[in-house]
Amino acid sequence: MDLKLNGRLQPLPEHASDPAMPLLWALRDGLHLTGTKFGCGIGACGACTVHLDGQATRSCVTPLSAVAGKDVRTIEGLAQEPQGPHAVQLAWIAGQVPQCGYCQSGMLMAAAALLAAKPRPTDADIDAAITNLCRCGTYPRVRAAIKAAAESGPMPAVKKKAAA
Repeated sequence: MDLKLNGRLQPLPEHASDPAMPLLWALRDGLHLTGTKFGCGIGACGACTVHLDGQATRSCVTPLSAVAGKDVRTIEGLAQEPQGPHAVQLAWIAGQVPQCGYCQSGMLMAAAALLAAKPRPTDADIDAAITNLCRCGTYPRVRAAIKAAAESGPMPAVKKKAAA
């Protein structure tokens, strides 16, 4: 099986290509992309958030069979060449958002998807979209960084797939 991963077609190794395998484990164990974290395993914490066709998706509960033919973007692919780091990455650094940092790749992916869909999110939009859990309680800094990233300019549009 091949994944369209971070803009490139990526073959999965044999041991990581079972259609029932969660995407998280194919990424981490099969492709050694360890930026996407395992947190709870039930899709509640958001540490495993990736983009699937531009939408924030919990990879720990998404089987490989559900990603066939879809664009998967991980934290490793959030920065776009030649533009460099994504606006949320720059805002996270400027606002010193992370404390322990474990949840932050998932937070960044959720924030990037939010800003692509809603370039000027309200506090209610942020609350609705950022359901990721942070044990360190960095939520005020997350909100401030999302607002700072929104002020920095337009985000890439969410790629919509045509209805079948």
